[in-house]
Amino acid sequence: MQEMTTEEALEFLATGTRTAKAAWVASDGRPHVAPIWFIVEDGDLLFNTSAEAGKSRAMRREPRISLVVDVEEPPYSFVKVDGTVEITEDPDELLRVATLVGGRYMGADQAQAYGARNGVPGECLVRLRPSSIAGFDGIADWD
Repeated sequence: MQEMTTEEALEFLATGTRTAKAAWVASDGRPHVAPIWFIVEDGDLLFNTSAEAGKSRAMRREPRISLVVDVEEPPYSFVKVDGTVEITEDPDELLRVATLVGGRYMGADQAQAYGARNGVPGECLVRLRPSSIAGFDGIADWD
């Protein structure tokens, strides 16, 4: 097993179409986790969600969240990110990021359609600013 540098962890996060599992605390104190599609930009993780979704309401109340992204096949790897979110409903930024996320996960030919569907009023943009990033590669390697 090898610990990743911050740069390696950010590269891992930006590679392919790996889905993050984001965790936050609900208003009644219960932990919640949900998959999210995201992009990495200037060391931050950005994603869109409904402005009225439980996770966006929870993050407005308590901006600290954690997420993990992993590779679920040998030799297994993961990156865990803890940080604080900033939420905006700026229409230009919302559309820009929704389009980039769509391109990453759905392909360049679907980016505009995804952006048009998800970069609209009623959605919000979440920017996770990491306070810590920990990544490990080759978890199943014994050498």
